Amino acid sequence: MSHPSNTADAVFAALAPVVEAIAATFGRSCEVVLHDYRDQERSVVAVAGSVTGRQAGDAMSEIGLRVLAAGDDARTEVGYVTRAQDGRVLRCTTVPLRDGDGTLIGALCINIDVSAINRATGVLADLLGLAPQEKPVASTNFSGDLDQVVDSLIERAERAHAVPVASLGREERLRLVRELNDAGVFALRGAPGRVAQRLGISRTGLYNDLAELKKDAS
Repeated sequence: MSHPSNTADAVFAALAPVVEAIAATFGRSCEVVLHDYRDQERSVVAVAGSVTGRQAGDAMSEIGLRVLAAGDDARTEVGYVTRAQDGRVLRCTTVPLRDGDGTLIGALCINIDVSAINRATGVLADLLGLAPQEKPVASTNFSGDLDQVVDSLIERAERAHAVPVASLGREERLRLVRELNDAGVFALRGAPGRVAQRLGISRTGLYNDLAELKKDAS
């Protein structure tokens, strides 16, 4: 029997045919993505379907960041709704994957494009004289490039604050750093350097912000 720490490769090898089978079962509106978090810059190790256009060798999305940051607390999320960059509505399921010793090693993600179903629902609602219940749907960056994912999160914050992040005052910047931390950005190797450059501050300044947030949370 292999040592638990050596079971990760076996987990991914076993799931590779499952990726293809799930996508084939649900058809062209379905995409299945297998992530190996041991290589964060290139976490996608297998893809079937093309809903988000990703391919093997791409990085994780914002969803993956949240799972990675959750670590031991990561749990399966079934059927949550998000919106791709091009506006399509996706229903997604994310299953964290663990090694034999319980360490988070990756995730299996199923993304189904439900845009056509939503349009059909709207037509039926019109025919029946029913007012469709529109709910705001958060967007997700599936670019496959970690720098673009981090930039997307920061640009979202810029829109929320209506000013460039480099112009934020101390308290506003702390709120932004907290939002990025909650989004899982700082679970990435090298994230502080990326974020500090984008915010126009030193890494020391960013570490001070993170220390203050940690102190406030204790």
